[in-house]
Amino acid sequence: MLSHNEVFPRDEAPHARGASRPNQPVEFVVDSKKRLIVVRFGGKVTAEDIRLYVERLLANPSFQPTFSEIVDLSAVKELDLQADDLLKLADEIDPFSDEAKRAFVVENSVQKHAARMHKVLRNRESIEIFRSFEEAERWING
Repeated sequence: MLSHNEVFPRDEAPHARGASRPNQPVEFVVDSKKRLIVVRFGGKVTAEDIRLYVERLLANPSFQPTFSEIVDLSAVKELDLQADDLLKLADEIDPFSDEAKRAFVVENSVQKHAARMHKVLRNRESIEIFRSFEEAERWING
């Protein structure tokens, strides 16, 4: 099992993991052997940030829509998403297939609410919410 710091070493530049701009509030890793995407959002997150993440993910030749995903929201300070944004993200932008396992890691009620809204809007049992990266990874691998 990987620790959160093994996936995102603190001294590694964000652009080395797929971010197109060093100060982007999102970084991700595609592990094609494990068929897993791990994405970490931080700071202020907007619908545009999520759209750009999906765009970069789809451009990665290793990505497949059936891969599992761990979405770490624990470092997010502000989620600037309106109801229309949430609907569009769930209905049009989300690149994952219905059977892909998706785990959200949250620390507070705002983060949990956003993850719960995505789960409800996608209407999927394959999406769960956890309080730690380790719990999310155990569920993904289980």
